[in-house]
Amino acid sequence: MHSYLQTLEDSDSSKRQAAPEIIWKLGSEILFYHPKSNVETFNTFADQMKNIGVLNYLKISLQHALYLIHHGMLEDASRNLSQAETWRYGEKSSSQEILINLVQAYKGLLEYYSWSKKKMELSQLDKDDYAYSTEAQNIFSHSWKTSVNFSALIKTPGVWDPFVKSYVEMLEFYGDQDGARKVLTNYAYDEKFPSNPNAHIYLYSFLKRAKAPRAELLSVLKILYQIVPSHKLMLEFHVLLRKSEKEEHQKLGLEVLFGLLDFAGCRKNVTAWKYLANYLRQILVKNHLGWVQEEWKTRKSWWPTFHFSYFWAKSDWKEDRDLAYEKAFVAGMLLGKGCRYFRYILKQDHQDQRKKIKRMKKSVKKYSIVKPAV
Repeated sequence: MHSYLQTLEDSDSSKRQAAPEIIWKLGSEILFYHPKSNVETFNTFADQMKNIGVLNYLKISLQHALYLIHHGMLEDASRNLSQAETWRYGEKSSSQEILINLVQAYKGLLEYYSWSKKKMELSQLDKDDYAYSTEAQNIFSHSWKTSVNFSALIKTPGVWDPFVKSYVEMLEFYGDQDGARKVLTNYAYDEKFPSNPNAHIYLYSFLKRAKAPRAELLSVLKILYQIVPSHKLMLEFHVLLRKSEKEEHQKLGLEVLFGLLDFAGCRKNVTAWKYLANYLRQILVKNHLGWVQEEWKTRKSWWPTFHFSYFWAKSDWKEDRDLAYEKAFVAGMLLGKGCRYFRYILKQDHQDQRKKIKRMKKSVKKYSIVKPAV
């Protein structure tokens, strides 16, 4: 590091221009992890680096503030961000407008933290108490300042999850449902913003709290399904689709469950298997065998090994018998009574599961999509 400092006086202009950022990043890492480093040393280094490369001033200020937050020095971090947001350097400032907005938004997060603490204190006061009205006024003042700091950044295309969540919480607290809905809708649907699953999750959660119509909830979850078919909200999506009277929704409900269980992370999701077992029976009773065959056609070559092997039968029965039962039912429906997973679970003689296994055997015989040879 000492040797590299000489690059600041290098005759090669490109090396000389790149040096400040490299020194700042490398130096920060050294000071963050060095056993003899302390806050005072880091503060001195950060202040010196801000003066070496003006184009890095905002980035260094932001990292400096995050370092102070990490050490619990919130007031110092806020002062640091206040100084940074007023930074100007000729025509260069216009090209760093987003960074200025980001600095302001992080300052807003610190104000949000203070607001959250005051909100908690307010909830513990008697509404008729004089202290309540005083504290309420303080909270309102904090929320106004925070919203100003958030508003510019969240209008700029990007992924701004913590800022959007905090801003929406404040808007909801003050009863501005329309404002909160507008922010979330813009964040989720504006084509200028990058694809972001969380944007749709936040919007869905808001609509659910607001008791929005089922059609609106389905619309949001359908987009999330296209982006992250393995998300845990897909179980809620399935339930909404299952309750719909539209046949296309009911068919999609089956597709969603199969899609969810395509992922290894959902392999042991007992709720998903229970939903699939029940839904398969329900669909086949309604004579929609074609729906099941359509989903199974692309999976019959790999699901038997992925889900229904002898290994998984032993493992599932040992770890979670409810899971094993639901999976065995699905295995029997899709692969018939000859499936190794189904046969293994069928042979288990456990008092708690006898009735379940008996019902499973009867249902598989009646509804399995694999018909026995004549």
